[in-house]
Amino acid sequence: MREWLGVKIHEYQAKHILKEYGIAVPEGVMVTSAEDAVRAAGSMHFPVVVKAQVHVGGRGKAGGVKLAHDADDLKRHASAILGMKIKGSAVRRLLVEPGIAIQREIYVGMVMDRARRYPCLMASAAGGVEIEQVAAETPEKILRIHIKPALGLRAYQVRRAAGFLDIPAGVTKAFAAILSGLYRVFMDKDCSLAEINPLVITVDGELIACDAKINFDDNALYRHPEHEEFRDDAEDEPLEVEARRARVSYVKLNGRIGCIVNGAGLAMATMDIVKHFGGEPANFLDIGGGARAEQVTEALRIVTADPAVNTVFFNIFGGIVRCDRVAEGILAAFRQLNLKIPIVIRLVGTNEDKARELLRGTNLIACATMSEAAKKAVELSARRPT
Repeated sequence: MREWLGVKIHEYQAKHILKEYGIAVPEGVMVTSAEDAVRAAGSMHFPVVVKAQVHVGGRGKAGGVKLAHDADDLKRHASAILGMKIKGSAVRRLLVEPGIAIQREIYVGMVMDRARRYPCLMASAAGGVEIEQVAAETPEKILRIHIKPALGLRAYQVRRAAGFLDIPAGVTKAFAAILSGLYRVFMDKDCSLAEINPLVITVDGELIACDAKINFDDNALYRHPEHEEFRDDAEDEPLEVEARRARVSYVKLNGRIGCIVNGAGLAMATMDIVKHFGGEPANFLDIGGGARAEQVTEALRIVTADPAVNTVFFNIFGGIVRCDRVAEGILAAFRQLNLKIPIVIRLVGTNEDKARELLRGTNLIACATMSEAAKKAVELSARRPT
C-alpha cells in the first residue's frame, strides 16, 4: 500500500528485519556494481534474481527485476539495471538472490486503519500484483482483519486468513508463525506499513518472503533512534531531506503555490482552501507552534527552492508564536533571499496588529481572512507564467 508519510527502507533492509523475527527470506546479498553482483552469485546456484533497490513500486514492469541463468547473464542484467530510473528514482543498489521454484504467490500485509483506529491485517491470494491494483479492480479478493492491540493477533484470526487464502494443511503452522512475526514487526518497530508481496509457497512446500516492504511511522521516530541508520537520503526528495535537517515538516507536492503554515491541522486546511479556489498547493509545510524567525527564513528558503513555486501563501495563527515575530522573520527572509515572487500573508492571533504594521508599506500582501488570502494567492499564481 502506498504511504506518502513515514520512513521508507529498501527491500534488503526489510528482509533483514523479517529474518530477525523468524520469517524465512532468500539469502540475498546487496551490491552496488555488476562485478560485485557476479561475485555475490558465486555462493549461490543459478538461476539467480537481480532486483533494483528503490523506494518505489513497479520495478518488475520497469525492467528492474531480472532472472539470470549464468554469470554473463547476471553481469548484463546488473549493468542495465544500475543507473536506470524507475518512477524518477535512480537505481544505485541491487539485491542478488537465489532463484526460487514457486508454486503459489500470496499477499499479506499490516497497515494502520486510521478510521477504525486498529492495526489491520490484509491478505489476498492475488500475490505478486500491486495491492492497490487488486483493491481497485477486485476488492473482494482482499481480506481485512482488525486486531485489538490489547489482545494481539489471535489464533482464530490466523485460521480465518488461512481459510480465505486456502493455505495447504502442511504449511498452516508456518503460515501462523509468519503472520505472528509480521504483526510483531509492525508493532515493535512502530510501522505505518509492513507487507510481504509475494509470500510464496515453493514446490517443496516451504513459505518464503520473496519481497518485503516496511515503512516506519515518522511520528514514532523519537522511540527508535536506530531507524535513522536505515535512511537513504539519495532516495528522498532533496528538499524534504533539507527540511528534515532543519527540523521542518515538509512534503513536496505538484502544485505552484508554496504554503507555509504553523500547525498540521491548519496546514491541511490551507491546502484544502487553496484547492477550493482552483489552485494547487506545491507542498505541505508546518513550521510548528513555536516557530522562530530563523525557522521562518529556512521554511521560505526551502519552499522557494522548488522551481515550480510562483507564489507563496503564509497562513499563521499566533497562539504560542507571536504574529509580530513571524512578520519580522518573513521580512528578514524576503530581503535575505531577494525574492521576486508574490507573497500573500494571513496573520491572526497574538500581536496581529503589530504584525500588520510591520508589513505595511512593503511588497508583501497582507490579508485579513484565510479565504481572502487563499483566493488572492490562487489569483496571483494563475497570472504568472508556468
